[in-house]
Amino acid sequence: MNVLYGPLAKGDAARCEELENQLFDGDDPWPELAFIRELAAPHNRYVAARVDDKLVGYAGISRLGRAEPFEYEIHTIGVDPAYQGHGIGRQMMIDLLGAVGPESLVYLEVRTDNEPAIALYTSLGFRCVGVRKRYYRVSGADAYTMRRDPA
Repeated sequence: MNVLYGPLAKGDAARCEELENQLFDGDDPWPELAFIRELAAPHNRYVAARVDDKLVGYAGISRLGRAEPFEYEIHTIGVDPAYQGHGIGRQMMIDLLGAVGPESLVYLEVRTDNEPAIALYTSLGFRCVGVRKRYYRVSGADAYTMRRDPA
């Protein structure tokens, strides 16, 4: 499978909404407008994964604060279920983390029952630093807060 990685574009927002509804049904999936707003913010960076010109994955990171040293937060990541297990999520995370550099502190939240994502994040240097009770509003599911410390 030939996966091409590059920037996520405004024209991808409808497909992102479609994937969100598949991946996060019951957990307040992001609508198309949320992606459009995220892409318009100058402090955010989004990457896309495409197979045969079809968007199969997306991921985004946001810079927090106005002065260095900046902290960052992974806002979202999703891979089409038909393409999971092929390293697409890992590569998008590597791209995002590479863009902010190893000296950056990076946070994310993940459902406590999402074992594949937790394993991915742990393998990329993240560790659990807390639990956010009922973080996912609709389902009431808890989330781990994970952090990757500067190298």
